[in-house]
Amino acid sequence: MLQSPRRIEFVYTPTGVKGVDKLLSDLGVPQGYIIYLLGAPGSGKTTFAMQFLHHGAKFENEPGVYVSLDEHPAYLRAHAREFGWDLEGLEASGKLALLDGSPIRSLPGETKLGSITIGKRDFSLVSLIKWITEAVKKIGAKRLVIDPTAVFSVQYTTESDRRFAVMELLQAISQTGCTTLLVSELSHTSLDRTYQFEEFLAQGVIIMRKIIRSGGVTRVFTIDKMRVIDHDTQPHPYRITQTGIEVFPTELAIP
Repeated sequence: MLQSPRRIEFVYTPTGVKGVDKLLSDLGVPQGYIIYLLGAPGSGKTTFAMQFLHHGAKFENEPGVYVSLDEHPAYLRAHAREFGWDLEGLEASGKLALLDGSPIRSLPGETKLGSITIGKRDFSLVSLIKWITEAVKKIGAKRLVIDPTAVFSVQYTTESDRRFAVMELLQAISQTGCTTLLVSELSHTSLDRTYQFEEFLAQGVIIMRKIIRSGGVTRVFTIDKMRVIDHDTQPHPYRITQTGIEVFPTELAIP
């Protein structure tokens, strides 16, 4: 007699972004999920990621690690202060770690590891994984952000190499147990778009769009994917306020 598959019991992580958890059955994101956060330039995806980490570190006893592959941490701290978020205080108390990934970008073409010479892109992957795992262990992180992932993947000249590197990175992240946001650029803002390879590997996909209309710009928030749990897939308007991102779950934004 065949036995029924065992039901997986999730622990949920509140995002801390107003209105988002309403779209996730009032539960939040399953703990340990890897989620791709895709957005157009200026859509607020970095603000969303920082809000997610700040809420976890301050209100949920979930320390976080922010790996910045683009902006210097000093900029991120200044940007957070605009919303009233004290990242420095959280860093000082061991609740948050901001990692500057710029040294990975400035590595020489070839690097020596003992007697072995390896290419820059291979060393970048090794370095990034090592930095992440060490930082997570050091503060006991439960949340992780890598922003933006495109800076990491653009160095791979072939699609097969890029896919292999992405899979290696995701495997390493999953082993940390962190609930993770991987921030990347959205190539097309229309609803009829080409899906990126990473979206098929992640447990969740969140899209932040800017739609230009005659009356101005409308910001549109959509949870395209969230495996296993019931979630709202409709496009909803959102704003960037003085206290962070706010999504309006009872309103529809139809481009």
